[in-house]
Amino acid sequence: MPRKTIESFQVEHLQVLDENGQVDPALDPKLSAEDLKKLYRVMLLARMVDDRMYKLQAQGRMGTFPGVRGQEACVGVTYALEPTDWLQPAFRETACLFWRGIQPKRVLQYFAGMEEGNVFPEEARTWPIPICVGSQTLHATGVAWADQIRGEKNVTLCYFGDGGTSEGDFHEALNMAGIYKLPIVYVCMNNQYAISVPRAIQSGSKTLAQKAIGYGFSGLQIDGNDLMAAVVAGREAVARARAGKGPTLIEMVTYRLGPHTTADDARRYRSEEEVKAWLPKDPLVRMRKFMEKKSLWNANVQTEWEAEFAELIEKDVQEYEAELAAVDPMEMFDAVYATLTPELAAQKEQARTYAHLKHGH
Repeated sequence: MPRKTIESFQVEHLQVLDENGQVDPALDPKLSAEDLKKLYRVMLLARMVDDRMYKLQAQGRMGTFPGVRGQEACVGVTYALEPTDWLQPAFRETACLFWRGIQPKRVLQYFAGMEEGNVFPEEARTWPIPICVGSQTLHATGVAWADQIRGEKNVTLCYFGDGGTSEGDFHEALNMAGIYKLPIVYVCMNNQYAISVPRAIQSGSKTLAQKAIGYGFSGLQIDGNDLMAAVVAGREAVARARAGKGPTLIEMVTYRLGPHTTADDARRYRSEEEVKAWLPKDPLVRMRKFMEKKSLWNANVQTEWEAEFAELIEKDVQEYEAELAAVDPMEMFDAVYATLTPELAAQKEQARTYAHLKHGH
């Protein structure tokens, strides 16, 4: 008996705004001048907070953290959400947090070791930053399922990196979402590296977007440094989810311009030439070119915004450092178990002794 085709699939790639700041008229999301400025300002704030955190870390005033430089266009998908929708970030989506009204101080607190910074205001409808790779996909899927059971019309948006697609959590989450046609949008920030493992050996599939097909819903690949493409894809996926038509997986092809974290030396596994090749694709640079054509940006405006944000960030730095100084670091031992174990009690005493010796007590 001859073979016959049962199903066939295709994965599309979307770009709206190119590296020269030109928009495809047929795909232009036609954002208002006000929203364009708001989105760019949020991306700029995320970049400046990132830069300030690198300086703080070098001075011993900040803990290990993952940089966001080059991935700020992720906010375009978050832009498509309603205030009642849910956001589940990974750990490079500070622009998305700021768009939801979360202050930079929270991010500074969290990566300085204050867990309070990872508890966001209830009205932000934003779940905590996860550190276990891919685990948030299950949490977000559970939230979407709960909304579906309750008959709520909310949509859940979940971000993760390309390395997360190699985790079992990712596959379990997408499988469940496909079965129940859950109101969820998954965004894979494909920044080319899962720590030091390049995308080429992370997965044998030509795209990461096509992984959605195995679970019964569509996947779309977009230029991850293109804010406009993120807006277009986000609007379509959120509308589909809200209409009860199920999930979407959006693969944003971007690049991590800095190291994986401040504890990483990216020079050990990638070349300077590779990094330089991605610099012209910087999402902030192409947005500046686009906005300049519309008389919404110029060098003087950039200077004004940078001065405004520098003042805001410095104020937040002073506040979080004052709060951090008042925290007893021994508290980290007290909430692990209901009753402190003998092993933790010994470690706590050792840490207390070290702290006293360090400060000359």
